[in-house]
Amino acid sequence: MCGITGVFDTRSTSEIDRNLLHRMNETLIHRGPDEGEVYVESGLGLGHRRLSIMDVSSGQQPLFNEDGSVVVVFNGEIYNFQKLVGELTALGHQFRTHCDTEVIVHAWEEWGERCVERFSGMFAFGVWDRNRQTLFMARDRLGIKPFYYTLLDNGLFLFASELKALLVHPDFDKTFDHRAIEDYFAYGYIPEPKTIFKNAFKLNPGHLLSLQRGQQTVQSREYWDIPFTPHGSLSEEEAAEELILRLRNAVDSHLMSEVPLGAFLSGGVDSSAVVAMMGGLMKEPVNTCSIAFSDPAFDESDYARLVAERYQTRHFTEQVQQDDFDLIDRLAALYDEPFADSSAIPTYRVCELARKRVTVALSGDGGDENFAGYRRYRWHMIEERLRSKLPLGLRKPLFGLLGSVYPKADWAPKFLRAKTTFESLARDSVEGYFHSVSILDNKLRMQLFTRDFYRDLQGYRAVEVLRDYADKSPTKDALSLIQYLDMKTYLVGDILTKVDRASMAHSLEVRVPLLDHELVEWVSGLPASMKLRQQEGKYILKRSLEPYLPNEVLYRNKMGFSVPLASWFRGPLRERVRTALLGNTLAGTGIFDMGFIKKMLDQHQSGRRDYSAPIWTLLMFESFLRTCFKVF
Repeated sequence: MCGITGVFDTRSTSEIDRNLLHRMNETLIHRGPDEGEVYVESGLGLGHRRLSIMDVSSGQQPLFNEDGSVVVVFNGEIYNFQKLVGELTALGHQFRTHCDTEVIVHAWEEWGERCVERFSGMFAFGVWDRNRQTLFMARDRLGIKPFYYTLLDNGLFLFASELKALLVHPDFDKTFDHRAIEDYFAYGYIPEPKTIFKNAFKLNPGHLLSLQRGQQTVQSREYWDIPFTPHGSLSEEEAAEELILRLRNAVDSHLMSEVPLGAFLSGGVDSSAVVAMMGGLMKEPVNTCSIAFSDPAFDESDYARLVAERYQTRHFTEQVQQDDFDLIDRLAALYDEPFADSSAIPTYRVCELARKRVTVALSGDGGDENFAGYRRYRWHMIEERLRSKLPLGLRKPLFGLLGSVYPKADWAPKFLRAKTTFESLARDSVEGYFHSVSILDNKLRMQLFTRDFYRDLQGYRAVEVLRDYADKSPTKDALSLIQYLDMKTYLVGDILTKVDRASMAHSLEVRVPLLDHELVEWVSGLPASMKLRQQEGKYILKRSLEPYLPNEVLYRNKMGFSVPLASWFRGPLRERVRTALLGNTLAGTGIFDMGFIKKMLDQHQSGRRDYSAPIWTLLMFESFLRTCFKVF
């Protein structure tokens, strides 16, 4: 696992500033503390920071082909590299190392851009081919590894694993993208391909980018998408049996390592499934790591212990105090742009714990999106059945009126919060789902932002992110569609980003076998009824795991990886939040209606409303503004 960066002059073969490239590369030292190198030739510079996992003695980068005409910098793992080595050797290629990085060089020589279709793994890389005068870049299919880029006004193309490396360049344009700010306050993160900066972008998952000198535009191309192609007739028994086989194979492929390896074990279904498969594949006991919380309402450590005891793992647990909020500014510096998932705090701590024991950890991320595990999927399907009874022309005025007059009930269980349901039913399917996942809904964002800011958006609204993906979706099935939307937005923009930054902050490599692309393809083709059966999410996954995990792990209520924001903001963080949100940092942007922010704080801290999620979102935006530019 590594950090990469590069500079490419698209207009000429001017000299690249080696010292500047070195400074860009050194911002990524946390991603690769073991070694760091830069390479410079006319019009091109590449940098790499290495965390040694495979071929520790000879896998240094940048790495070249035999005659030095092709060079690569690479972040990630190619799990099927040994098979590809055999295939490429038979075609006449000569290998000097035993690492997966060299496979990329020879695969590019042999197959060109189509080489990415051969790779199974998580990756982000840049290949420079001097003979073809081509810079070729790609990101893995699900977006497990990050890739940022920008084209400067002077023709220099910059890329890196994290935004902080691009920010080092003195010509980087730090103008904010107002559409990205609108997205952030809707979703809590900035969805691909946008960043907080107007002229910097993320390469979308499953996309590649090819540049030649003299080329004036940057246009990525998709090479893979989640197919959702239905299987033929498949009984539940057959599906469960094949699922276990495919899950075991996916986990097995992720076990290659020359350094200590373990797993996160939260006590939920997904991480427990990964540990169960590891327990059957590894000769040595699995190293497992869990976080415990002092508040029983948030603590899953007892369930993790059940799985650890069943598979006789070397289990390590540390307790996180519920006042662990001193990480706020640290998190802002890690993510380089606003990021409002509060579970980033316990994620940071579990990565910190894991790194004390291992260098590589497997996680269960991706299970909820693959197998329809989120509670919001159940509510959406209930709403979809109601939507099907009445056309939008009737629903919109009827439920819109009910939603406007029905009182807000943040304190009530979900099934009693009729106002939110009415508001959702007044919308079409995509906008209804957007309403259910929004941190600040349309009405709240209109109150939060100034009129000038809304004018600058020129009619843009964050729901367009979901609409764009829905328009290109390969499936129109109601459940599969929202799974697809989450895989394109929430999974990559929130979950995988959170894990990548938290793990890399501790020089820990995290692998996600549930996002093995062949497993994802196969699972996407299962009927929706095998994923969500009545009110049971992950139906077929749980059924297939019954011989491997106790029912109290499989069939308990989902807890999530949460922190008690509401009580923080009414208690220990009360004054800190008021000082931060009502101070000069947010007021000076001209973006926010400060009177409305004060109103939210007053209502939340009095107990009249629960605005904990919007307040956290504002707090992380304020911390980003205050800390990031000082850091860089």
